[in-house]
Amino acid sequence: MAEHNPSKIELLQIADAVAREKLIEPELVIEAMEDSLAKAARSKYGAEYDIRAKIDTKSGELTMNRCRLVVEEVENHFTEITIDEVIDLLPDAKIGDTVKDPLPPMDFGRIAAQSAKQTIVQKVREAERARQYEEFKDRVGQIINGQVKRIEYGNVIVDVGRGEAILRRDQLINRETFRTGDRVRSYIKDVKTETRGPQIFLSRTAPEFLSELFKMEVPEIYDGIIEIKTVARDPGSRAKIGVISLDNSIDPVGACVGMRGSRVQAVVNELQGEKIDIIPWNEDAPTFLVNALQPAEVSKVVLDEDSQRIEVVVPDDQLSLAIGRRGQNVRLASQLTQFDIDIMTEAEESERRQTEFSERSKLFMDTLNVDEMVAQLLVSEGFSTLEEVAYVEKSEIENIEGFDESTSEELQARAQECIEENNNKALKKAKELGVEESLINFEGLNPEMIQVLAEENIKNLEEFAKCADWEIAGGYTTVEGKRVKDEGILEKFDISLKEAKILVMNARLKMGWITAEDYDKEIINEDPVF
Repeated sequence: MAEHNPSKIELLQIADAVAREKLIEPELVIEAMEDSLAKAARSKYGAEYDIRAKIDTKSGELTMNRCRLVVEEVENHFTEITIDEVIDLLPDAKIGDTVKDPLPPMDFGRIAAQSAKQTIVQKVREAERARQYEEFKDRVGQIINGQVKRIEYGNVIVDVGRGEAILRRDQLINRETFRTGDRVRSYIKDVKTETRGPQIFLSRTAPEFLSELFKMEVPEIYDGIIEIKTVARDPGSRAKIGVISLDNSIDPVGACVGMRGSRVQAVVNELQGEKIDIIPWNEDAPTFLVNALQPAEVSKVVLDEDSQRIEVVVPDDQLSLAIGRRGQNVRLASQLTQFDIDIMTEAEESERRQTEFSERSKLFMDTLNVDEMVAQLLVSEGFSTLEEVAYVEKSEIENIEGFDESTSEELQARAQECIEENNNKALKKAKELGVEESLINFEGLNPEMIQVLAEENIKNLEEFAKCADWEIAGGYTTVEGKRVKDEGILEKFDISLKEAKILVMNARLKMGWITAEDYDKEIINEDPVF
């Protein structure tokens, strides 16, 4: 078989043709060729040699050199040479220079040519991947149009021009099917560089896809006059978006709906008929929630910011509407507001209030040794614990109708006596469990709290200082998109997350684990230290 040696001009023509076809720089192809030719030369002369090929980008002239590093003492005779050996030929040579010995023109055999071709293909592919990654990495967060190339195990492979993207099965809207050749519009969710090349991940279920579609349909959103503050989606079924206008003269809801619903309908059509509720955003969480639960009417809203919960009371006939089919309405409202929502009817709330009233009345009857009428009067005036009765200003009890100064004094004395008795019992129990003085003397914990801590095997200040604030007060953790309740050790004492944080930081300060400056940063500035 005749061997073929590429001519000078042919090398440049090949490089130019490959560069145009793959949309990469010709220099990258020339570099790939140089590597492949050097590899072919090493297969002839020996893999141990450092052989380098150079193609002149103007003339196409190919030169090959054996390169050796000038060193003081040779360790590798194939790639190194001593200064003494080269000083006669190259008087200006110094240690660290590279000596190049020209190699004669070589014939490329079939195996060498094949090897060179593989190296070129590999290098070009790498350059193509790098170019593709650079092109798409800055387009994350944008909408892209593409054509379905093929379907693989339910995943849709999309041709997006200069590359392929994947629309995974779980990123498709329910009941949505595509066939080869279909046009598809998607949101670029992520671009990753992997061994097999850049991976472009698309989504049609992401909340951001809905936002970007509205940006395309509503000029006021594109111009920044109207802002989408939050989005919640049940893809293909229903969505809620919270919008606000930065121009008081423009109605954000009306602008998003459009003339005869034309704007919102364009988005609905793209999302396979997904119903969209457009809600005026409000920084006041209860007000925003009332809007978010539409079309249901709301009678009362109670916000608990510490636990990120909102309690909603609705008329009896509005309960099913507020919850929605399979809980969809309340679930989307919860995602939209970032609050957990408890919904109850007016009848349920009335029953709960009555139960609480009875329990608190019984507490005062049992601990203060008073009759039912006196206990109910205390509860009606807002007293719920013994501590409130014991340490409130005496005038607040005296002002209750039917109570006088002596009644007030007697009630407070009984409450204080009961608290002291409970504290003594709790402290005795805690000591039996092995609680150390460091925790007993720590300011901010009462004996009942110390007993509960001891029962959880927290028996000294060091163990308490290791606790996280949420372990003490309780809180919520997001697991797979759902908020899960974490029970706090001292949660039953109505201790807030902020109060728990101060207690834990005080303990760490007392242990010498942090400085006063760290404490101030954590408590005053809310800068994390741990």
